[in-house]
Amino acid sequence: MQVEFKYASINDLPKIVATYNSTVASRIVTADLEPVSVESKMDWFNNHNQNKRPLWIVTIDGEYAGWMSFNSFYGRPAYDGTVEVSIYLEEKSRGKGLGNICLQKAIDFAPSLEIKNLLGYIFGHNGPSLNLFYKFGFQKWAHLPGIANMDGILRDLIIVGKKLS
Repeated sequence: MQVEFKYASINDLPKIVATYNSTVASRIVTADLEPVSVESKMDWFNNHNQNKRPLWIVTIDGEYAGWMSFNSFYGRPAYDGTVEVSIYLEEKSRGKGLGNICLQKAIDFAPSLEIKNLLGYIFGHNGPSLNLFYKFGFQKWAHLPGIANMDGILRDLIIVGKKLS
C-alpha cells in the first residue's frame, strides 16, 4: 500500500466535502447534523495554506482515500504553535491502518511549521479515534461533558493533546 499526501486544490473541495458528509449520519465524528455544501466550506478551505495550515489529500496507490488538515486553535496569534488535526477517510479506507499513517505524518510534519502542540477534538463515544490518538501518545487535556446535542442525546467532547517539543 503506497500512501501519498498532496496539498489540496480548490478542485479537490467537492470530494473533501463528500468525505466529510459521509460521516454526518453516524453521529460519531462530527457535530454537524446535516450534510454541508461545498459553498459553505469555502472560507474553511481558504484558511488553509501550505506554509502554515496545510490541507492534504490522502491517496492509497494513487486512489483518493480521504483528507487531513491542520486547523488553527482559537484564532489568536499567541496560539499559533497549536493546531487541531482533522483526519477524514473514505469509508472503504477506514480500519486499514491509514489513520496511523496520517497521524504519524501530522506528528512528523508539524515541527517544520513551528507547531509545538497537536490537538484532537473527539467525541467521548468515538472509541476508535480516541484509541488512535492515545496510541500515539496524546493525552486527555479536556473533557467537556454533554456539550453536543446529537438528536436529543447529549455527547461529551474530549480534547486530546500532544506536546511536540
